[in-house]
Formats: sequence, structure tokens, C-alpha cells
Amino acid sequence: MVPDPRRPRHRTRADTAARKRTVHRLAHNDPVNDLALLLTPEGRALLDEVRDTDPARELAVATRLRREHPADLVSAALGQARLRQRAAAKFGAGDAGRMFFTPNGVEQSTRASVAAYRAARMKDLGVTSVADLCCGIGGDAIALARAGIRVLAVDRDPLTAAAARANAEALGLAELIEVREADVTEVSTQGYDAVFVDPARRGGRGRIFDPEAYSPPLSWAVQTALGAPRAALKIAPGIPHEAVPAEAEAEWISDGGDVKEAVLWFGTGAPGTVRATLLPGPRTLPGRGLPDPEVRPVGRYLYEPDGAVIRAHLVAEVAEEVGGGLLDATIAYVTADALRPTPYATAYEITDRLPFNVKRLKALLREREVGVLTVKKRGSAVEPEELRRKVKPQGPHSATVFLTRVAGAPTMLLGHPAR
Repeated sequence: MVPDPRRPRHRTRADTAARKRTVHRLAHNDPVNDLALLLTPEGRALLDEVRDTDPARELAVATRLRREHPADLVSAALGQARLRQRAAAKFGAGDAGRMFFTPNGVEQSTRASVAAYRAARMKDLGVTSVADLCCGIGGDAIALARAGIRVLAVDRDPLTAAAARANAEALGLAELIEVREADVTEVSTQGYDAVFVDPARRGGRGRIFDPEAYSPPLSWAVQTALGAPRAALKIAPGIPHEAVPAEAEAEWISDGGDVKEAVLWFGTGAPGTVRATLLPGPRTLPGRGLPDPEVRPVGRYLYEPDGAVIRAHLVAEVAEEVGGGLLDATIAYVTADALRPTPYATAYEITDRLPFNVKRLKALLREREVGVLTVKKRGSAVEPEELRRKVKPQGPHSATVFLTRVAGAPTMLLGHPAR
């Protein structure tokens, strides 16, 4: 029997498998393998054409474009467009739409606001030239150059270095940024005012938590920093305080409430000090070596310190600022009787305190007609989504519940953002 060409052909398992393989190739394309193609006039025009492609339509778009362009160029352009869309959250749509990325580059590069803050601090320290070691796709080098600082950007991966070079040119900063493909351990930093090192903290199995397993190791980065007039080392925010060298000033940075990184500064004249910096702003809270706050009864207000403040071990500084104490000796929640607004913590007015009991919470939320419930926890094993499913909030009002401990006892505190 001859099939009727007017009728849609039944899709077989083989057809479905072939389509999945095609989508898989598109979704996992490594675009910088064809970076040279993307830098040609045809490549740049194609990048402009696929800029706003919906990922769900990639297969259809690729099929259409391959009638007029080489398949590898189409695949590279679509992959790069996807990376640019992801990078917009870090770099802004304007810069991301002109830059070139690798998958690791998008994941590991510094957020533009954080890089700009660090570059401004370098400028304030009198730095005019920086050796940027492990530069990645050039995010920090771009911020430094925009601050008027001359940069030597070094990375040993040829594709990453090519992307950094293309980004310097795309953003009109090539005169201030020299990109060098080399092993950073073999590059002389003599003649530069400062060194910036951003070691790789990801491996084949994900994040690396041991500083000596960074690439290059933290010990090498510290020795390099000690040999420079000034230096900044970007490290994971979870680094233990005991691993911070005595010669360094340690700074934890958050942006919009999310902790982004820690930086070890050398040559600032403040060895051994600790600070937390919050962006936008910047607002910086210096450590004063205060003792741990005392535990006290629950007051009218609860203060949730910013994550950078907690990582920097500066909860005592916040407690002193708001005239409060801790709910529990092991929990970073501060409680006080008075409302004293501070940029370093979010204040909530507490309306109810009850022992951990889901049924009682559910009844209270029903009584208050709470339909939007924000769940925050510290010192509790209960997952927020699990609690929401159990209490089934309904109604026109909103509330925040804190799952925590008060003097060691599992407790639920109900409240709302202070006004």
C-alpha cells in the first residue's frame, strides 16, 4: 500500500529518537569551538539574527538557517545566543548581547556589579595596572579597564582566552586589556601595581571546597599576592576563617541579598581585619572584634542579617547596632524590642510565637486568612515546601514564619516585614 502524501506520517520510535538526538546536539553544543566563525561578518550577522531565539524553537530555527548557512556556524550561533541570554543576569543585556561566552565562563564569571565594586576599590587604592590571573572570559578585566586600569589578562585555556580577547574588542577595551594564553604559574607579574587571582573552584565533579584543590591552589595564590604591592584573591564564601592568612584582609560580598564571593585583600594596610560589603551601595560593615551577643527572650522584632554579614561572622556588630541579642546561641537571628532600621539586616515584626506544631500553625493561618506564606528557617530540618503543603495557606493576607530554635527549643515565629 502506497502511503498518502497528504496525510501526516505516523512518527515511529526511530523518528522520535532521531529528533531527540538532534535537540541534544543543539542543547549541548560548545559554541566557542567555532568562535573564529562567529567573528566573521557572516557569523556576526547570524548572531544578530538569532539573538532572541526561544530555546523551544531552536530546532525549527536551525533547520531554516541551515538552508543558507553552514551547519556548524548555525549551531555555534544558536549556542552562543543561548549563553548570551543566560549571561544577561550577570552582565546586563547590553554587554551580554555583544560578548562571547563559554558554558563555564557564564557559570564562573564574576557578576558585573561585584567586579565593578572591586575595580573601584582597586582604583581607590591607587592601582593603575593589574595582572589578572585566571581571567576566564574577561569579566573582571572588563571592569578594571572601565575603571581606567591597564590589565594583563591570563588564562591557559585557548578557547577561554580567545573569548576574553573577543570581549575586550567587542566592548572597545582592547587598548587597555592584553590577553595572554599561558599558565599563570609561569607568568611574571613584575611591573604591575596589583595582582588579581580567581582560581578555578569547579572540577569534573562540581564545586571544589578544599582551597588547596583550587586551580591554582590557594597557597600559590597567597604567595603570589605577598610578592605584589597589592593583591586581591577571589575565593569561595564558605572558606573557613582559620584558612584566611594573617596578612590578608577578608571581605565577604553580597549582591541583592545573595552572597557572591569572598575576597582576600593584601597591601591595604589592614591585615587581619574582616568586613562585609553589601551591593548595591556599596555599604560596608567592618568587624570590631565584638564578643558573641547574649541570648535573650524573643522581642517584638526579629532581624535577619545579610548573608555576607553571617559569613563574615559579624552578627555581633548587627546585634549591637539594633540593641538586640540572639534567639539561640547557635542561630544567626537577632531579636530586639525596638525597631532600628539597618542596611545589614532585614527587620520583621513578630506577632506570634508557638512551639513547633504544624496543626497549630495551620489553624492560626486559617484564622488570619493567610494565603501567601513565606517560610524561612535556621536550625530546622523542615523543608519550606513541605510545610506549605501541610498547612495549605488560603486567603487574602500574607505572613512570614520562621522555623528556628529559641534557647534550644524548636519554635515557630509568625510575623511580617517591619514597616
